[in-house]
Amino acid sequence: MNLRIQIYTYLLIVGLKKVYFCFMIDYSPCKINIGLQIINKRTDGYHNIESVFYPIPLYDIIEIRSRTDNEFKLSQSGFIVDGDIQSNLLYKAWKLIAEKYSINGINIHIHKQIPMQAGLGGGSADAVTLLKMLNKEFDLNISNSALSDIAASIGSDCPFFIENKACYAYNIGTDFKDINLDLSKFYIAIIKAPVAVSTQEAYAGITPMKSEIDLLKINKIPMSEWKSKINNSFENHIFNKLPILSDIKEELYTKGAIYASMSGSGSAVYGIFKDDDFELDFPEDYFVWKSVFSLQ
Repeated sequence: MNLRIQIYTYLLIVGLKKVYFCFMIDYSPCKINIGLQIINKRTDGYHNIESVFYPIPLYDIIEIRSRTDNEFKLSQSGFIVDGDIQSNLLYKAWKLIAEKYSINGINIHIHKQIPMQAGLGGGSADAVTLLKMLNKEFDLNISNSALSDIAASIGSDCPFFIENKACYAYNIGTDFKDINLDLSKFYIAIIKAPVAVSTQEAYAGITPMKSEIDLLKINKIPMSEWKSKINNSFENHIFNKLPILSDIKEELYTKGAIYASMSGSGSAVYGIFKDDDFELDFPEDYFVWKSVFSLQ
């Protein structure tokens, strides 16, 4: 249930008959890549890819409050995103909407639970979640198609988070085809060691090539065969540079994972399990999370 609805219901139960909200709270789920093939480098400097994007129930929590002026104020808890405010994707999302639709400023607080530089798309998800929240809060009635166009101007994987459903991603990761892939009965574990991989570093060791596997037909490949057939193009050179990530992947297989892989350009590694009876034993400074796949 939406947290805002939970609060409203609670206040009604305790006898408060009329409640006015001046804030909105929403959850921002991230995603994993199941397979990631770098096909070729384009003349514009970007790379064409093929991948399966799948949403997972690891969330950041975002609260916004409207202002009477045109200021953008950001506060944070959980993982802290450093850097200039103008480079923050939340600011970029608000700025795009504010300039196009003349909305007021906002106070925004984000409680960040998704680790950064993990290949999970957490920053992109947050930006798109904010786009959708602003659309609702200010009654802008922007269509999903128009929101996707705005999202694409923030980052190549951003449009995925408009719909948040399993899809085959291609071209530069902004074009999608629906796929019939349901992992809701499986469990996922995500491990992130205290290391980071920049996008520039990840692409520096890539040799583009066409995939031998058609990920659009992933639902026809038994998961028991994914280990030998579906791979992430970034793994070879990143694992050579950071063998600790390879060790995590092997440990997940040792714990019984049906499939394990680095997500995106890293550095998070995930494992898919049939049951939740596995124990994870990693150092305290590792990010360790597990859940059923369903977003509900």
